[in-house]
Amino acid sequence: MDQFLADLYADGVQHDAAQPDRLLRRRNLEPDTAALLAMLVRIAGARRVVEIGTSNGYSTIWLAAAAREVGGRVVSVDTQEWPGVLANLSRAGVEVDLVRADGGAHLASLASGSVDLLFLDAERTEYPSWWPHPIRVLRPGGVLAIDNVLSHPDEVAPFLVLLAEDDRCRSTTVAVGKGLSITWRAE
Repeated sequence: MDQFLADLYADGVQHDAAQPDRLLRRRNLEPDTAALLAMLVRIAGARRVVEIGTSNGYSTIWLAAAAREVGGRVVSVDTQEWPGVLANLSRAGVEVDLVRADGGAHLASLASGSVDLLFLDAERTEYPSWWPHPIRVLRPGGVLAIDNVLSHPDEVAPFLVLLAEDDRCRSTTVAVGKGLSITWRAE
């Protein structure tokens, strides 16, 4: 598994370097960020994990392997089906529910308190329009993780302000990879 993930990450880096269209890049998490995210799944005992932004399944595999260890499952949502994602998930030996939908619409459709860990790794400028669903769907004690908060601070800032203004949220930014915001939802 470690070698497969290393190869998948390297392939993503190579692909992105040759792809001029930002929306067609894989934009995978850095390995250290993926490892931290997987550890958060384990620590939180996150059995109901939702990922917004599947790409080629790199972060999905990390999440699903960790969720499996705690008896959980991952739902990964993307607006498109990426080439190779099914093969990557199969090769990694993880089971994931793939949903093709808009991330905000999917979150709006979920029951309140139905998610243990939510990972946002999609179009950052859309996150504020999804409010309040990213927090509403989290159970008390649930975790919200957001990638790219240091690499694209202006794009994420409006959403981080919403989190900071919500009394239920306790947030911090970890300087790993491109910056991971971690929010714990209080009761």
